[in-house]
Amino acid sequence: MEPQDITVFYLEMLARPQRAASPTRNGLTVIHARQPPLPYYRFLYNAVGKHYDWISRRNLSDEDLANIIHNPLTEVNVLYLDGSPVGFAELNRRQTDEVELVQFGLMSDFIGQGLGTWFLNWTIDTVWSYEPKRFWLHTCTLDHPSALHTYRKAGFRQFKEEVILRAPSPKPSED
Repeated sequence: MEPQDITVFYLEMLARPQRAASPTRNGLTVIHARQPPLPYYRFLYNAVGKHYDWISRRNLSDEDLANIIHNPLTEVNVLYLDGSPVGFAELNRRQTDEVELVQFGLMSDFIGQGLGTWFLNWTIDTVWSYEPKRFWLHTCTLDHPSALHTYRKAGFRQFKEEVILRAPSPKPSED
């Protein structure tokens, strides 16, 4: 079976959405992991992204990964349920007046319980407390099937779409 091409959707939010505050749920806590240890970050990244072909951080050296996630303008927020990590949101605040949601997701055991919507709303509220002019992200067809709908429902609007052609796998040699 040949690999499928990937459609990437770029979404943005230019103003804080007008909605009621997200109700608090028992047992949920979000902790800002300041300079998280690399093995812990890799655990979160792999646990959340393993079903969605997340690879951008997987192959980075420890030094390259540390340069990204230990930057003071990178924010890693971890969602916990009853003391156990269930997902994370990584924010890039390096560009003046804008914030990028670089990574966002839940571990598969916790999907479908409304936690993702709650955590996304929490993340949106946190970002707008910094008063950016723009909050943006990209997602793709490899992501969870509900991701694009969830981002749009939260108030993000699409501003760009592109298709990435995946090269066919090389045929094994017949030596």
